[in-house]
Amino acid sequence: MQIIHTDKAPKAVGPYSQGIVSGSFLFTAGQIGIDPVTSELRSGIQAQINQVLSNLEAVLTAAGTNKTRVVKTTIFLQNMDDYATVNQLYGDFFGSHKPARSTLEVAKLPKGALVEIELVAVI
Repeated sequence: MQIIHTDKAPKAVGPYSQGIVSGSFLFTAGQIGIDPVTSELRSGIQAQINQVLSNLEAVLTAAGTNKTRVVKTTIFLQNMDDYATVNQLYGDFFGSHKPARSTLEVAKLPKGALVEIELVAVI
């Protein structure tokens, strides 16, 4: 196993890694919309989803892979009413690549985040 860390994504705020490579797969921790430079949570669903996807892309790059190699994502939403917005920005990010995905509404996310995404990718 290999622990993945990059300064281009927020530092882990607990006892976990940004990502772990096991075999030929990368498993990421859930990312929320924290700006890695300011350590502040972005405001609003659009800004947060864009930051989440940027953070995940940084972890993918640090692991030596990219978004076209993502096989599965899980999206946690604080409010399912944001589904259409998240779906549009997520679709724009992945383009024609369509990983398997689950989307769940949850009662609460860390730091009051509106969205969190974790993923699995092939190295």
